[in-house]
Amino acid sequence: MVFDFAFILVLLTVITGAIWALDVWVLRKRRTAAGGEEPAPEPVIVEYARSFFPIILVVLVVRSFMFEPFRIPSGSMMPTLRAGDFIFVSKFSYGLRLPVSNTLVMPLGAPQRGDVMVFRLPRDPATNYIKRVVGLPGDTVVYRDRQLYVNEEPVPVREIGRWPESPDPLLRLGREQLGAGEHEVLWHLQGGSREGTFRIPDGHYFVMGDNRDNSTDSRYNEVGMIPEQLLVGRAVRIWMSWDSERRSPVWERIGNPIR
Repeated sequence: MVFDFAFILVLLTVITGAIWALDVWVLRKRRTAAGGEEPAPEPVIVEYARSFFPIILVVLVVRSFMFEPFRIPSGSMMPTLRAGDFIFVSKFSYGLRLPVSNTLVMPLGAPQRGDVMVFRLPRDPATNYIKRVVGLPGDTVVYRDRQLYVNEEPVPVREIGRWPESPDPLLRLGREQLGAGEHEVLWHLQGGSREGTFRIPDGHYFVMGDNRDNSTDSRYNEVGMIPEQLLVGRAVRIWMSWDSERRSPVWERIGNPIR
């Protein structure tokens, strides 16, 4: 069980709902009986509970079963996602899960190769990570010389050239075909990241960042393979992007789908 914002929402829903129900079924009748023709005024705590319970319940349902907002804190998914992007994550894409316990109650789908996925970090389930799904349960993934292989098949990738948004001439931009669609990736010609062969056990997923030489992902023990019970949802759209240096929105990114 993770004591996060979802836990607070559940707790507030239970408390406000219980107070409102207690008033409807018990306290209101006592006030009416005690006040005669003019019932006693409603206590302040009951008024607040009655006002806030429907709002908190709606937020809990939407956030737990439909869409949840997240903020991108780092550049590990550049150029697809930037630090300062605020995104919506589809919670129902990988099945409906109970808040707090994250127990799957209705399977509606599973991660597909190429999805940008939010998940709970295995060593610290209170922390959410976002990476791209590369390997599915039972796959063998090889990463060598900036080339991905999935089940011994090379993943199509082509270098476009220098990334124009960086002054570093060694930072290169490429396009990779993973699953049904293409996405952009970054490499640094003098950088390096862990290579190797990775076999994905049943019920787990292998994820990588699009910024290949600057991403702590399933190649590293700090993250490792992602068990299906720690899945959160699929990233679908950028709803806000903020440039902290310029202190202004990045208008051209707002509303963009995440591919």
